[in-house]
Amino acid sequence: MKHWITVAFALLGATPALSEAQLVAKFAFNIPGAEELSAIELNPTGTAFTMVTDRGYLLRGELTRNDQVLTGLSVRQMIPLNGEDGRPLRDGQTDSEGIAFGPNGQIYISFEARSRIMAYDQPDGPALPFARSADFDSFQSNAGLEALATGPDGTIYTVPERSGRFDLPFPVYRYRNDWDVAFTIPRSDSFLVTGADIGPDGKFYLLERDFLGVGFRSRVRRFDMDGTNEETLLQTELRTHSNLEGIAVWRDETDHIRLTMVSDNGQTFGPSTLVEYQLTD
Repeated sequence: MKHWITVAFALLGATPALSEAQLVAKFAFNIPGAEELSAIELNPTGTAFTMVTDRGYLLRGELTRNDQVLTGLSVRQMIPLNGEDGRPLRDGQTDSEGIAFGPNGQIYISFEARSRIMAYDQPDGPALPFARSADFDSFQSNAGLEALATGPDGTIYTVPERSGRFDLPFPVYRYRNDWDVAFTIPRSDSFLVTGADIGPDGKFYLLERDFLGVGFRSRVRRFDMDGTNEETLLQTELRTHSNLEGIAVWRDETDHIRLTMVSDNGQTFGPSTLVEYQLTD
Protein backbone atom coordinates (compact mmCIF):
# COMPACT_ATOMS: atom_id res chain seq x y z
CA MET A 1 0.00 0.00 0.00
CA LYS A 2 1.55 3.32 -1.08
CA HIS A 3 0.65 6.70 0.34
CA TRP A 4 1.86 10.01 -1.02
CA ILE A 5 1.05 12.40 1.78
CA THR A 6 2.99 15.59 2.28
CA VAL A 7 2.49 17.83 5.30
CA ALA A 8 3.91 21.35 5.57
CA PHE A 9 4.60 22.15 9.19
CA ALA A 10 3.62 25.18 11.19
CA LEU A 11 5.60 25.67 14.39
CA LEU A 12 3.31 25.45 17.42
CA GLY A 13 5.83 26.71 19.95
CA ALA A 14 6.58 25.72 23.55
CA THR A 15 9.38 26.11 26.05
CA PRO A 16 11.55 23.28 27.35
CA ALA A 17 11.42 22.54 31.05
CA LEU A 18 15.16 22.05 31.55
CA SER A 19 18.17 23.94 30.22
CA GLU A 20 19.88 20.73 29.01
CA ALA A 21 17.46 20.46 26.07
CA GLN A 22 16.24 23.20 23.74
CA LEU A 23 12.98 22.82 21.84
CA VAL A 24 13.62 23.35 18.13
CA ALA A 25 10.41 21.96 16.56
CA LYS A 26 6.86 21.03 17.53
CA PHE A 27 4.45 20.22 14.71
CA ALA A 28 0.92 18.87 14.44
CA PHE A 29 -0.05 16.70 11.47
CA ASN A 30 -2.61 14.13 10.34
CA ILE A 31 -1.94 10.93 8.43
CA PRO A 32 -5.25 9.24 7.55
CA GLY A 33 -5.32 5.71 8.97
CA ALA A 34 -2.19 6.26 11.07
CA GLU A 35 -3.37 8.38 13.96
CA GLU A 36 -1.83 6.24 16.72
CA LEU A 37 1.90 6.56 16.08
CA SER A 38 3.93 4.71 18.70
CA ALA A 39 7.58 4.60 17.55
CA ILE A 40 10.04 6.34 15.24
CA GLU A 41 13.49 5.67 13.79
CA LEU A 42 15.52 8.17 11.73
CA ASN A 43 18.47 7.81 9.40
CA PRO A 44 21.79 9.35 10.58
CA THR A 45 21.01 12.73 8.95
CA GLY A 46 17.47 13.02 10.34
CA THR A 47 15.90 13.21 6.88
CA ALA A 48 14.25 9.79 6.47
CA PHE A 49 11.94 8.11 8.97
CA THR A 50 10.30 4.81 9.71
CA MET A 51 7.38 4.84 12.13
CA VAL A 52 4.91 2.26 13.40
CA THR A 53 1.38 2.62 14.68
CA ASP A 54 -0.12 0.60 17.50
CA ARG A 55 -2.59 -0.78 14.93
CA GLY A 56 0.13 -2.76 13.15
CA TYR A 57 1.21 -0.46 10.31
CA LEU A 58 4.70 0.62 9.30
CA LEU A 59 5.22 4.02 7.64
CA ARG A 60 8.20 5.23 5.64
CA GLY A 61 8.91 8.71 4.39
CA GLU A 62 11.06 11.82 4.50
CA LEU A 63 11.44 14.84 6.74
CA THR A 64 12.15 18.09 4.93
CA ARG A 65 14.72 20.32 6.59
CA ASN A 66 15.85 23.83 5.72
CA ASP A 67 19.17 24.58 7.42
CA GLN A 68 18.36 21.85 9.98
CA VAL A 69 14.91 23.35 10.68
CA LEU A 70 12.00 20.95 10.08
CA THR A 71 9.62 22.23 7.42
CA GLY A 72 7.62 19.20 6.23
CA LEU A 73 6.87 15.49 6.31
CA SER A 74 6.14 13.18 3.37
CA VAL A 75 4.76 9.66 3.81
CA ARG A 76 5.76 7.39 0.91
CA GLN A 77 4.60 4.00 2.18
CA MET A 78 2.09 2.68 4.70
CA ILE A 79 2.46 -1.07 5.02
CA PRO A 80 0.46 -3.52 7.19
CA LEU A 81 2.72 -5.72 9.30
CA ASN A 82 2.44 -9.43 8.56
CA GLY A 83 2.59 -12.51 10.73
CA GLU A 84 4.80 -15.50 10.09
CA ASP A 85 2.21 -16.74 7.57
CA GLY A 86 2.77 -13.62 5.44
CA ARG A 87 -0.74 -12.29 6.10
CA PRO A 88 -1.54 -8.99 7.83
CA LEU A 89 -1.79 -9.26 11.60
CA ARG A 90 -5.36 -9.71 12.81
CA ASP A 91 -7.13 -7.79 15.55
CA GLY A 92 -5.62 -8.74 18.89
CA GLN A 93 -2.21 -9.42 17.33
CA THR A 94 -1.21 -5.82 16.72
CA ASP A 95 -0.43 -3.21 19.43
CA SER A 96 3.02 -2.60 17.95
CA GLU A 97 4.90 -0.16 20.21
CA GLY A 98 8.61 -0.05 19.34
CA ILE A 99 10.89 -0.22 16.31
CA ALA A 100 14.62 -0.71 15.84
CA PHE A 101 17.00 -1.75 13.07
CA GLY A 102 19.77 -4.32 13.10
CA PRO A 103 23.17 -3.57 11.52
CA ASN A 104 22.14 -5.60 8.44
CA GLY A 105 18.92 -3.62 7.98
CA GLN A 106 16.66 -6.16 9.63
CA ILE A 107 13.58 -4.56 11.22
CA TYR A 108 12.52 -5.40 14.77
CA ILE A 109 9.11 -4.52 16.20
CA SER A 110 8.04 -4.85 19.84
CA PHE A 111 4.44 -5.61 20.79
CA GLU A 112 2.70 -4.80 24.05
CA ALA A 113 -0.18 -7.25 23.71
CA ARG A 114 1.22 -10.76 24.20
CA SER A 115 4.64 -9.21 24.66
CA ARG A 116 7.03 -10.31 21.95
CA ILE A 117 9.54 -9.15 19.35
CA MET A 118 8.92 -9.76 15.65
CA ALA A 119 11.65 -9.50 13.02
CA TYR A 120 11.39 -8.68 9.32
CA ASP A 121 13.87 -8.81 6.46
CA GLN A 122 11.46 -6.64 4.45
CA PRO A 123 8.65 -4.52 5.90
CA ASP A 124 6.06 -6.12 3.61
CA GLY A 125 7.39 -9.65 4.06
CA PRO A 126 6.52 -12.36 6.56
CA ALA A 127 7.64 -12.12 10.17
CA LEU A 128 10.58 -14.31 11.12
CA PRO A 129 10.47 -16.62 14.15
CA PHE A 130 11.98 -14.92 17.20
CA ALA A 131 12.59 -16.22 20.72
CA ARG A 132 10.52 -14.99 23.69
CA SER A 133 11.63 -14.70 27.28
CA ALA A 134 9.48 -16.54 29.81
CA ASP A 135 9.51 -13.30 31.82
CA PHE A 136 7.28 -11.67 29.21
CA ASP A 137 4.33 -13.76 30.39
CA SER A 138 4.47 -12.12 33.82
CA PHE A 139 3.94 -8.53 32.64
CA GLN A 140 0.86 -6.64 33.77
CA SER A 141 -2.08 -6.40 31.38
CA ASN A 142 -1.68 -3.61 28.82
CA ALA A 143 1.80 -2.90 30.20
CA GLY A 144 4.09 -5.13 28.15
CA LEU A 145 6.98 -4.37 25.84
CA GLU A 146 6.93 -0.66 24.95
CA ALA A 147 10.51 0.42 24.27
CA LEU A 148 12.91 -1.13 21.76
CA ALA A 149 16.46 -0.29 20.71
CA THR A 150 19.47 -1.97 19.11
CA GLY A 151 23.17 -1.47 19.70
CA PRO A 152 25.81 -1.13 16.96
CA ASP A 153 26.61 -4.84 17.31
CA GLY A 154 22.96 -5.82 16.79
CA THR A 155 22.17 -6.51 20.43
CA ILE A 156 18.46 -5.91 21.10
CA TYR A 157 17.20 -4.06 24.18
CA THR A 158 13.56 -3.82 25.23
CA VAL A 159 11.71 -2.45 28.27
CA PRO A 160 8.14 -3.03 29.50
CA GLU A 161 5.85 -0.09 30.25
CA ARG A 162 5.57 -1.05 33.92
CA SER A 163 7.86 -2.85 36.34
CA GLY A 164 5.13 -4.35 38.52
CA ARG A 165 5.21 -2.81 41.98
CA PHE A 166 6.07 0.89 42.17
CA ASP A 167 9.25 0.16 44.16
CA LEU A 168 10.65 -2.17 41.50
CA PRO A 169 13.01 -0.79 38.82
CA PHE A 170 12.33 -1.15 35.10
CA PRO A 171 14.18 -4.21 33.71
CA VAL A 172 16.08 -3.65 30.46
CA TYR A 173 15.94 -6.98 28.64
CA ARG A 174 18.77 -7.85 26.26
CA TYR A 175 18.89 -10.37 23.44
CA ARG A 176 22.17 -11.65 22.02
CA ASN A 177 22.04 -15.43 21.77
CA ASP A 178 19.39 -15.61 24.46
CA TRP A 179 17.41 -13.25 26.71
CA ASP A 180 18.78 -11.81 29.93
CA VAL A 181 18.44 -8.57 31.91
CA ALA A 182 21.25 -6.21 30.92
CA PHE A 183 20.56 -3.71 33.72
CA THR A 184 17.70 -2.04 35.55
CA ILE A 185 16.53 1.58 35.61
CA PRO A 186 15.19 3.22 38.76
CA ARG A 187 11.48 3.96 38.66
CA SER A 188 10.73 7.43 40.02
CA ASP A 189 7.67 9.64 40.36
CA SER A 190 4.70 8.24 38.40
CA PHE A 191 6.37 8.11 34.97
CA LEU A 192 6.05 4.95 32.83
CA VAL A 193 8.15 3.77 29.89
CA THR A 194 7.12 4.60 26.32
CA GLY A 195 10.26 4.53 24.14
CA ALA A 196 14.02 4.06 23.99
CA ASP A 197 17.00 4.49 21.71
CA ILE A 198 20.76 4.13 21.84
CA GLY A 199 22.32 7.42 20.81
CA PRO A 200 25.40 8.12 18.69
CA ASP A 201 27.21 8.71 22.00
CA GLY A 202 26.66 5.05 22.91
CA LYS A 203 24.27 5.88 25.75
CA PHE A 204 20.80 4.53 26.52
CA TYR A 205 17.96 7.06 26.21
CA LEU A 206 14.62 6.35 27.87
CA LEU A 207 11.40 8.23 27.04
CA GLU A 208 8.72 8.20 29.74
CA ARG A 209 5.25 9.70 30.19
CA ASP A 210 2.98 10.52 33.07
CA PHE A 211 -0.77 10.79 32.47
CA LEU A 212 -2.57 13.05 34.96
CA GLY A 213 -6.13 12.74 33.68
CA VAL A 214 -6.23 15.99 31.70
CA GLY A 215 -2.93 15.64 29.89
CA PHE A 216 0.61 14.32 29.88
CA ARG A 217 4.06 15.09 31.20
CA SER A 218 7.11 13.74 29.37
CA ARG A 219 10.59 12.89 30.55
CA VAL A 220 13.83 11.75 28.88
CA ARG A 221 16.59 10.16 30.92
CA ARG A 222 20.03 9.03 29.73
CA PHE A 223 22.21 6.22 31.11
CA ASP A 224 25.46 4.44 30.45
CA MET A 225 24.92 0.97 29.02
CA ASP A 226 25.18 -0.59 32.48
CA GLY A 227 22.42 1.61 33.89
CA THR A 228 24.75 3.99 35.73
CA ASN A 229 25.32 7.76 35.42
CA GLU A 230 21.65 8.68 35.21
CA GLU A 231 20.89 12.11 33.75
CA THR A 232 17.48 13.75 33.36
CA LEU A 233 17.71 15.65 30.08
CA LEU A 234 14.11 16.78 29.81
CA GLN A 235 11.04 16.85 32.04
CA THR A 236 8.09 18.85 30.78
CA GLU A 237 5.25 20.53 32.58
CA LEU A 238 1.73 19.13 32.23
CA ARG A 239 0.29 19.49 28.68
CA THR A 240 3.52 20.87 27.18
CA HIS A 241 3.19 17.96 24.74
CA SER A 242 0.68 15.22 24.15
CA ASN A 243 1.35 11.49 24.53
CA LEU A 244 4.95 11.19 23.30
CA GLU A 245 5.65 7.48 22.73
CA GLY A 246 8.50 7.15 20.23
CA ILE A 247 12.03 8.58 20.31
CA ALA A 248 14.92 8.69 17.83
CA VAL A 249 18.32 10.01 18.94
CA TRP A 250 20.78 11.31 16.33
CA ARG A 251 23.52 13.90 15.79
CA ASP A 252 22.94 16.95 13.59
CA GLU A 253 25.34 18.89 11.37
CA THR A 254 26.38 21.11 14.27
CA ASP A 255 27.50 18.00 16.23
CA HIS A 256 24.64 18.36 18.73
CA ILE A 257 22.50 15.39 19.72
CA ARG A 258 18.81 15.70 18.85
CA LEU A 259 15.82 13.93 20.34
CA THR A 260 13.00 13.50 17.81
CA MET A 261 9.77 12.24 19.38
CA VAL A 262 6.32 11.37 18.05
CA SER A 263 2.96 11.18 19.81
CA ASP A 264 0.33 8.45 20.04
CA ASN A 265 -2.85 10.48 20.30
CA GLY A 266 -5.58 8.26 18.89
CA GLN A 267 -8.79 10.24 18.58
CA THR A 268 -8.75 11.68 22.10
CA PHE A 269 -5.98 14.26 22.27
CA GLY A 270 -6.04 15.82 18.81
CA PRO A 271 -3.66 15.37 15.86
CA SER A 272 -0.31 13.61 15.97
CA THR A 273 2.69 15.71 16.90
CA LEU A 274 6.36 15.59 16.06
CA VAL A 275 8.61 17.16 18.70
CA GLU A 276 12.34 17.78 18.44
CA TYR A 277 14.85 18.92 21.07
CA GLN A 278 18.52 19.73 20.68
CA LEU A 279 20.83 18.95 23.58
CA THR A 280 23.03 21.87 24.56
CA ASP A 281 25.97 19.90 25.99
